[in-house]
Amino acid sequence: MTVDFVLGRYPYFLIAILIGIGLYGMTIKRNLLKKVIGMTIFQTAIYLLYIQGATKAGATIPVRSAELGTDAAFYINPLPQVIVLTAIVVGVAITGVALSLLLVAYRRYGTLDEDLLLERMKESV
Repeated sequence: MTVDFVLGRYPYFLIAILIGIGLYGMTIKRNLLKKVIGMTIFQTAIYLLYIQGATKAGATIPVRSAELGTDAAFYINPLPQVIVLTAIVVGVAITGVALSLLLVAYRRYGTLDEDLLLERMKESV
């Protein structure tokens, strides 16, 4: 890999690192809070990937101006921004529900360790 190749695509390498960190947190960690943090990191990396893929060099906001005319090449597509905004709202809601469920589980069973929590749940049934 040449230096120009890496520098030209550094956002994608950083996004890949964030995706790896998020997947690691969700799959390897035993603490459920760490799994939720990994899920949040993974979601954020996906938002960044989507935004990075939707960027257009030299483009402007999608408000038609007399100077630029009607050529779509001069304007940014607003659809990816709307989709990412919706995904952020859904992600915050999912994270909130997950954290509230973790709080209830911790208050009831006294742990957030996945294996220990499953054992205590089987004992209480």
